[in-house]
Amino acid sequence: MARRPVEPFLWLLFSAGGVLSALLIPALLFLFGVAFPLGWMSPPDHGRLTAVLGHPVTRVVLLGLCVLALFHWAHRFRYALHHGLQLRHLERAISLACYGGALAGSAVAGYLLLSAW
Repeated sequence: MARRPVEPFLWLLFSAGGVLSALLIPALLFLFGVAFPLGWMSPPDHGRLTAVLGHPVTRVVLLGLCVLALFHWAHRFRYALHHGLQLRHLERAISLACYGGALAGSAVAGYLLLSAW
């Protein structure tokens, strides 16, 4: 049996992470970094925000956003080092560091999000 390459799966994670990051992160940054602090919109009270963040679906969505954003970063950074800086001789070490870092960050995000409440 021929060994299947993992590259298409990594490109899938890259594209999904890029799309979700481009859609959700700017909206969250605008709301919690600009609109609420400047008083353009009334911020949710603590009880409401705790109830929303305490819901399991919200935690899974935030975990998915964190995981996909980390894998998007890992794939982009790997290709920047591999092709941009011409470090082809370190391909295995770069891949291990990038995707290992994404996996470690995903594990930390999962622990923090799923065990917080």
